[in-house]
Amino acid sequence: MSYDNDNIFAKIIRGEMDCLKVYEDQYTLAFMDIMPQADGHTLVIPKEAAETLFDLSEEGAAATIKTVKKVAEAVKQAMQVEGVSLVQFNGAQAGQTVPHIHFHIIPGSLAEARSHARNMVDSAKLQPFADKIAALLSV
Repeated sequence: MSYDNDNIFAKIIRGEMDCLKVYEDQYTLAFMDIMPQADGHTLVIPKEAAETLFDLSEEGAAATIKTVKKVAEAVKQAMQVEGVSLVQFNGAQAGQTVPHIHFHIIPGSLAEARSHARNMVDSAKLQPFADKIAALLSV
């Protein structure tokens, strides 16, 4: 299957769509999920064009997991929770809703989390969470 260059995450990477960015480096981007399962729900994506983990290069996978670890630590601290869930779907059958590999960082308990990709939240509500997380990542 070929990569869809018009998916929303590809557009975000190219700067054609806005996001509430909390972290960016040469290889990855982290931003707030606009359909959060919990307050502070953050996404990490590689800038490499890859639909699933199986399409991602070894270098892209290494860079992405390095960013996931860094951002997850900041989310945990910013949201003052004891744990976070890391979720990553591969393919529509598995629940992947955007055809670009991405990791979900969900603060707190999944048992208390809202449904995946159901309700969009206004960015004004997400901004304070983004600010807290980004502040921890800019040091």
